[in-house]
Amino acid sequence: MTSSSDVPARLAAVRETMYTEFAREHEDPWIVAYSGGKDSTLLLHLVWEVAAAASPGESRRPIYIVSNDTLVESPLVIRHLRQSLEVIREAARAAGLPITVKMTEPCIDQTFWVNVIGRGYIPPTRNFRWCTDRMKIAPTNDLIRKLVIAHQRAVLLVGTRKSESQTRGRAMTQRGVTATTMNPHSTIPDCRMFAPLADLGDDDVWKILMQRRPPWGGTHRDLITLYRNAGGGECPLVLSKEDAPSCGTTSPRFGCWTCTVVQKDRSMRGLIDAGHEDEDMLEALADFREWLIALREDNRNRLPVRRDGRTKLRDDGTRVFGPFTLEVRQTILDRLRALEEQIGEMLVQSAEIEVIDDIWRRDRICEKGRLSFLASVGVDPEHMSA
Repeated sequence: MTSSSDVPARLAAVRETMYTEFAREHEDPWIVAYSGGKDSTLLLHLVWEVAAAASPGESRRPIYIVSNDTLVESPLVIRHLRQSLEVIREAARAAGLPITVKMTEPCIDQTFWVNVIGRGYIPPTRNFRWCTDRMKIAPTNDLIRKLVIAHQRAVLLVGTRKSESQTRGRAMTQRGVTATTMNPHSTIPDCRMFAPLADLGDDDVWKILMQRRPPWGGTHRDLITLYRNAGGGECPLVLSKEDAPSCGTTSPRFGCWTCTVVQKDRSMRGLIDAGHEDEDMLEALADFREWLIALREDNRNRLPVRRDGRTKLRDDGTRVFGPFTLEVRQTILDRLRALEEQIGEMLVQSAEIEVIDDIWRRDRICEKGRLSFLASVGVDPEHMSA
C-alpha cells in the first residue's frame, strides 16, 4: 500500500505529464470525458489547472468537456452533473479559458423507453445488454468523430485508473495504457487516448478532492456526500465496448435508474437507507425498476416470435421469446406516466412518445397482417403462442 505522504508527489507527477502534453506545439483539442463522478472530476480539475497555468505564448488548444445523459440517469446524479456543468461553463467564460461544454444524448429513436415501450425490448440483461451501445457509446462517439473531423485530430482524456478493479487493470495493461503514453482510439481514427490518472489509487483521488477546492469555484462537498450516502461509484462515460462492464456490475455504482442488468441497485438503495431527502422518489423509482424485472421474467408478457417474425429455439428445444406484447407495452407506459405524477419528475419526453406511437401504429398493422395470414391457412394464433 502506498503512503499518504506520497500523494503530493504522485499528484505532481500527473500534473507534470499533463502540462508537458498540453504545451506541445500542435493544437489538437483535448476532449475531456466528464461524468461528474470522482475520477472525471479530478481529471477535469487537473486539466483546468494546467490550462490556466499556460502562459500566453504556450498552447491554447481548445478543450471540450463531454458528458452523456442517457435520459434515464439517476435524478440525483443528473441534477449534480447538470449543475456542475453550468458552473464550469460560466467559470470558464469568466476566466477566458478555451473550454466548451457538450452534453450528448441518445438518438430519439434509440432511447430506453422507445426501445422498451415502443419496440417491446425486454429490459437489459447481462446477455442482452442492448442499452450501452445505443445510449452511451454511439452518441458520445458521434460527437467525438465530429470534433476530430473539425480539427483533423484530437486527444481524448479519460479518468480510468488501473486500481478501479482487477478487470479494468488487466484491460488497461493488455492495451498498453499508462499514465504517460497516448494510445489510439479503438474505433475513431486520428483520435488518441490519454489516461493520466491511470496509476492513482482510490485513496489518492479522495485525498486530493477533499484537500483541494475545484478551480471553477465551490467545493467538492456535494460530490463527497453523494458518494458517502450511496456507497457507490459512477458509471463513467462509456466510450467503447471494452468499457461496457462498468455498467451493470455488482459493485455499487451510479448509473441509469432503470438498470436491470443488476438484480439490486445498491447505490440507490444506499441513498434510501441513508434517509436522503428524496427518499420517497428514490423508493418509487426502485419499485418501478423491480417491477420491470418481474415483467421481463414472465414469458406470458412476451410474444412467441422476434420482431422480424422469426422464431428461435435454444439447444434444449425451449423457445426464446420475443418482445413484450403491445398490451404489456401500454401497461408500462401507463404506469410510467403514473410514476411521473407521483414524483413530480418528467421521465419520458414528448418526442419519445411520438416515436413510440409511430412504432405501435406499424406494429398493429403487422399484427393484423399476421393474424389474417394465420386465419387464411387455418392456424389458431393461440396455438402459435403456446
